[in-house]
Amino acid sequence: MDLSTIRHPVAEDSKAVDALILRRLQSDVVLINQIGHYIVNSGGKRLRPLCVLLAARACGYGGERHIDLAAVVEFIHTATLLHDDVVDNSELRRNRETANVVWGNDASVLVGDFLYSRAFEMMVDVGIMRVMDILSRATNRIAEGEVLQLLNTRDPDTDESRYMEVITRKTATLFEAGIRLGAVLAGSSKAIEEAAAEYGLCLGIAFQLIDDSLDYSIDNAELGKNVGDDLDEGKPTLPVIRAMAVGTPEQRALLRDAIENGGREQIDAVVEAIASTDAIAYTTQLAQTYVMRARNALKALPASPATEALAMMADFAVSRTH
Repeated sequence: MDLSTIRHPVAEDSKAVDALILRRLQSDVVLINQIGHYIVNSGGKRLRPLCVLLAARACGYGGERHIDLAAVVEFIHTATLLHDDVVDNSELRRNRETANVVWGNDASVLVGDFLYSRAFEMMVDVGIMRVMDILSRATNRIAEGEVLQLLNTRDPDTDESRYMEVITRKTATLFEAGIRLGAVLAGSSKAIEEAAAEYGLCLGIAFQLIDDSLDYSIDNAELGKNVGDDLDEGKPTLPVIRAMAVGTPEQRALLRDAIENGGREQIDAVVEAIASTDAIAYTTQLAQTYVMRARNALKALPASPATEALAMMADFAVSRTH
């Protein structure tokens, strides 16, 4: 499915968001400009700001504040990427060296902090207390998700419920907040706002489930990172957790060792072990379940091209290959 089709109902809004992002990245500190532009222009899909735009229009909003909030959401997301790559010692993202490889960890963390603070500066400019409440709570939950993931690192006893708690907070929260913002801007009823938020939460969970399955099912040329990066970083994601639950004793021993000690040297055996079980199918099916929940939540929103685009977005979350 082509993202341009999904973006079509808000194509002009998307251009305005891109222009605003570039304007608000500006700083008289040259290094901030360099790193900010490097990561923002690194080829991301900009799904989170797109969700804000589509949700606002789907709920009947006719103003321009959704442009500002879409940019805020993208800045928050970009800040988390900068910090994530430092914590994970990542070297590749979207087929390019990560900012921490190019400029170092210190600069990446500090520019991430700049993006967070710029996002909150823009949020205050919007001047709606409900908006500030939603985004401040979301940012806090994302940070909690990061810490929970850190606690799971190198722990082969991490189970599915602990994993789901991490991705709900770390990934789905920002999707949920972005969609909710669109409904709030439109002055939607409580029922519509909650339905929109449910859509966003389920979309975010499905998106991360597919991300984690792709880590073991395609090569890095399409995914934009190395196969098995999560395992090498000691992250027990659902495909590994499921393979350990249903695999042979030998496979369980292999996967436990990979989680505890890093799996780069034995990645071929790890991928084979995961492929020989139902782990990828299990993860994908769970993502499909959340997509169904997301699409069902959309029934509360008025019919419109933007609402239909949100439905297509849910399908894209599980059909994509990178």
